[in-house]
Amino acid sequence: MSVTRRGVVKGGAAGALSIALAGSLDGIFQTSAGADTGEAFGYGPLIPDPKGVLDLPKGFSYKVLSTEGDPISDGVVVPGHQDGMASFPVRRNGNGHGDRGRGRGGGGRPGNTLLVLNHEQGTNGTRAVGTPELTYDPAVNGGTTTLEVDRDGDLLSQYVSLAGTAVNCAGGRTPWGTWLTCEETEGVGGESKSHGWVFEVDPYGRDTKPEPLTALGRFAHEAVAVDPHTNIAYLTEDASGPFGLFYRFRPRSHRGRYHSYMAGGKLEALKVRGVPDLSLVTEPGTRLRAGWVDVPDPLAKQTSVRKQFEDGDVTRSQKLEGAWWGHGKAYFVASFSNTSSGAAGDHAGQVWTYDPRRNEVELQLIFKPGGRFDGPDNITVSPYGGGVILAEDGDGEQYLVGTTRRDEPFAMARNALNGSEFTGVTFSPDGRVLFFSRQSGPGATFAVKGPWHRLRG
Repeated sequence: MSVTRRGVVKGGAAGALSIALAGSLDGIFQTSAGADTGEAFGYGPLIPDPKGVLDLPKGFSYKVLSTEGDPISDGVVVPGHQDGMASFPVRRNGNGHGDRGRGRGGGGRPGNTLLVLNHEQGTNGTRAVGTPELTYDPAVNGGTTTLEVDRDGDLLSQYVSLAGTAVNCAGGRTPWGTWLTCEETEGVGGESKSHGWVFEVDPYGRDTKPEPLTALGRFAHEAVAVDPHTNIAYLTEDASGPFGLFYRFRPRSHRGRYHSYMAGGKLEALKVRGVPDLSLVTEPGTRLRAGWVDVPDPLAKQTSVRKQFEDGDVTRSQKLEGAWWGHGKAYFVASFSNTSSGAAGDHAGQVWTYDPRRNEVELQLIFKPGGRFDGPDNITVSPYGGGVILAEDGDGEQYLVGTTRRDEPFAMARNALNGSEFTGVTFSPDGRVLFFSRQSGPGATFAVKGPWHRLRG
């Protein structure tokens, strides 16, 4: 990414559900003791890791669950380019035992956690090798792995739960307990099938079929946030020439279950009147009425979806990335925006929400070039303090960035090994463990435990 390293967040008045900062962070960072090292807010300063892997606040510890190249079974190793991820509880079945899935490694002891993890690679990278019944296109290397972790954050098992998909970037957790994995591509070259789809993975290993959910459109998908009350899905697109869109998918069937989106529905794109580019909005707390425009051809048979609209027909954004559902809203992220790349304004990251009850989008947080943090990507809503945790994909050092109950930002973790981005940030269902990955050098997935309730601010 080409934006200046580190962004300053500038906030306006913020409500209880807002993660925008109250007041200007220029003052907070310059005058609060220790703010530059995370001492003033959050969990205190980051302590250098003697192993040079992951810096965390005092009282926190990490375990490496899985690393690219680790053996899984004969001829199968952990794939590379770890990205989006979500957690699922191991449930009890009628016999009081953990749900298991056709012997593929899913399920396990009740109280444990299942993680479904994306691998963002096309024809390169360490291949996701799956069984034939779990493989969509043998010509490409992406897919997902499913990990089972106990309450102490120890890995018990893992397996390739989807293979033959391309550039699996982010995705989203469904209210009915599955993972939507998104292909951030419209084609990688050399593939044997079409790409640019969303696939559904059953973390319990029973129902997964390598079949695209075509009603969700064919484009450079990033992430999905699903409204648990309506099962409407909100999707981000990371693309250029022209920039991508924020979508709403209204399913024909309101019965949420595996592959219920196969019944079809209507795909729409966001249009905010008078705002052709979200980068024009710079003041957190700004609320804008949302309009929705039907997508003429969601399958993009002749023309890419975003190119089916003239400028002014929809609202675009450079680098639409992570999405997560929380507090009755869909959170979504724009990583950066540059006028030199054709955007309407410059910023080093925005966090937005869409409130379906008000039918409004609201700018919650903005990073401006030149400050400490930049390039937010994956996002999760924290069970502690009502804020969020963002995974950076910016310049220089890479952090996990959290916000407190009072919406002050803090560094939650730092990649002490290399400059690779953090990805796939998500809490365990009981909130005791934070999971995330380092994408490369090599890719690895971590489990972090600590005194989560000791949040400063």
